[in-house]
Amino acid sequence: MLQRKPKVKGKVLSIPIERIEASPFQARTQFDEQEIARLALSIMQNGLLQPVTVRKVGEHFQLIAGERRLRACKLAQLQEVPAILCEYKDQQTAALGLLENIQRQNLNPFEQAKGIREVIRLWGCTQEEAAKRLGMAQPTLNNKLRLLALTDNQQEFCLQHNLTERHARAVL
Repeated sequence: MLQRKPKVKGKVLSIPIERIEASPFQARTQFDEQEIARLALSIMQNGLLQPVTVRKVGEHFQLIAGERRLRACKLAQLQEVPAILCEYKDQQTAALGLLENIQRQNLNPFEQAKGIREVIRLWGCTQEEAAKRLGMAQPTLNNKLRLLALTDNQQEFCLQHNLTERHARAVL
């Protein structure tokens, strides 16, 4: 797991939604539009219950965590969104985004594997070290990364047919 706690500057800020940019480290590539619409309806009725997390990059803010919430806020046509401002480097941002996605709503196995590969690249570490820092067993991490040996077409086939991660590894 990550050892540093976020450095929150002051309280939650209200940031104009157009000043928040998507993270280049977003592991999730597929978003369920119906789920986003349900979340947008909930936000319109109840407000955003948990702020998104951002970092300052130039004159804008870069999203660290909360891509689904941000998309739902845009769909709900909010002008501003509550956000926690943190100070993270690229390596921390990528890892936190991946961890949040895993904790909140499961990424598909290929998104997980690509996210893990990116975190390892950013950290410049071994699979064993990455597994320790991400709080997972090294063989589990290794099995996830093996999925990236499948071609894009094979990955898409697995997703379209709702094959499990274990089935996808069997395709290898």
